[in-house]
Amino acid sequence: MIGRIRGILVEKAPGQALIECAGLGYEIDIPYTTFFHLPETGDEVTLHTHFAVREDAQSLYGFASRLDRNLFRLLIKVNGVGPKLAVGILSGLDARQFIRCVENRDSASLVKLPGVGKKTAERLLVEMTDRIGQLEGQFVPTSPDTTGLGQVAGHAASAGPGATEEAEAALIALGYKPQEAAKAISKVAEEGMTSETLIRLALRNMIPA
Repeated sequence: MIGRIRGILVEKAPGQALIECAGLGYEIDIPYTTFFHLPETGDEVTLHTHFAVREDAQSLYGFASRLDRNLFRLLIKVNGVGPKLAVGILSGLDARQFIRCVENRDSASLVKLPGVGKKTAERLLVEMTDRIGQLEGQFVPTSPDTTGLGQVAGHAASAGPGATEEAEAALIALGYKPQEAAKAISKVAEEGMTSETLIRLALRNMIPA
């Protein structure tokens, strides 16, 4: 089991990071909430990880906090929720926001996540109500906006005229339909914004949990 990786951030993109550690490069799938917290490439970074092995693939998932990683592990135990959907959920909501949705029985926010329909939202509320107690004691003091979704400044993923297209592609990769992605980006787009900022603002508007 690979539980944590600390090394140099070689590459980053929405949904993935490449970290060099002891001469090896690890390709790690990450939720967008973790992507927003990554430093500049070339800097040192630490991710809490989950190593998943299937018959056809081996995947490494990384998270900015141990709490997010442990919630991911609980999510993939829910009937019908695999790693891809769990990453999608944690791309729109960080652990604290998701737990708040469960505690408030807020299915309306959950169904705004890509891949989460009404039945899946209800299943998440039912099955996670007891499980979130396992996360007790893992909270650490943070700023109110732990996802980075509320920030409009930060480390740019890219800039220039292609930012809108890159932001739309990132939302589509997350599971949104092309029309939904284009509409969400167009609502927040302003001249000079980077793709990372566009993604942050679009997700914050679509999932105001």
